[in-house]
Amino acid sequence: MDILFLVVFIVVMFGMMFWQSKKAKQQQAERQNFRSSLQPGTEVITIGGIIGKVVSVDTEYEEIVVDSEGSQLRFGFNAISREYVRPAYVHDDEVDENGNPLSKEDEPDQKPVVDATEEPAQDADVIQQPIDEQKND
Repeated sequence: MDILFLVVFIVVMFGMMFWQSKKAKQQQAERQNFRSSLQPGTEVITIGGIIGKVVSVDTEYEEIVVDSEGSQLRFGFNAISREYVRPAYVHDDEVDENGNPLSKEDEPDQKPVVDATEEPAQDADVIQQPIDEQKND
């Protein structure tokens, strides 16, 4: 019984090692394809967090020049983490307390705040009748 458990354990371990190796090779190939297909004008972020646009790519020496707010910096291909996509900005008034976007029905009616010390404006043409009198008419 102990030998059967040991054999199953070893097979599972080799299976996991094979799966991890395959996954790592696939990710490495994807990164290599991304780096080799970089073109000037693409926004990238480095592994150090520098964001900028690609100015030139030198595939012979595997170097890339990035312009970050007027400063041109030269990096090796391995320093480029990924393409940079600026996250969308959502104002706090556009989401509820859980961070979900508000729909048009959920938005509270915005009415001007009336100062209690001011006298309310009255129209001469509008006469308000009690609700009971309106029903009888």
